[in-house]
Amino acid sequence: MTDQATEAETALPGKPTAASRTTLSHIMTANETNLLGTVHGGVIMKLVDDAAGAVAGRHSGGPAVTASMDEMVFLEPVRVGDLVHVKAQVNWTGRSSMEVGVRVLAERWNESRPATQVGSAYLVFAAVEEGGRPRAVPPVLPETERDKRRYQEAQIRRTHRLARRRAIKELRERRAAEGLED
Repeated sequence: MTDQATEAETALPGKPTAASRTTLSHIMTANETNLLGTVHGGVIMKLVDDAAGAVAGRHSGGPAVTASMDEMVFLEPVRVGDLVHVKAQVNWTGRSSMEVGVRVLAERWNESRPATQVGSAYLVFAAVEEGGRPRAVPPVLPETERDKRRYQEAQIRRTHRLARRRAIKELRERRAAEGLED
């Protein structure tokens, strides 16, 4: 794809949200605990990145790399013996990027109570070709009212991400122009 390609030439058929939605489940063991005896946050973050990466690759039809993690919220501790379910879906797509929303649920391995939400995250992935250059992704087609809400919320997060990036760049340029070193 070249910069001169028209939008019509690069348009890919859309994919419904459900086409790439996935759940990754993992039972937590003592090897994954921190000094407090709960599962290390980094272990949960890796599961989140793994599930989100699978969804991004499925949706884009090829390799996708993590560009950013906007927000990772831990709501409850995860303990040894918890069965953790990481549910991910594409919320929004751009030309070559995708926002993936992730919910983390946990349930005791030996109990029949419903799983409770213990965390959530939003990650941005970029679809790449073999050489690492960005490649186009199909638009996501929200199916349910919940999917449509998530799509709209993702657009808001994107707007904030871009505004924050612009504001930081402008601040750094002003400081550099004033001769201030970091």
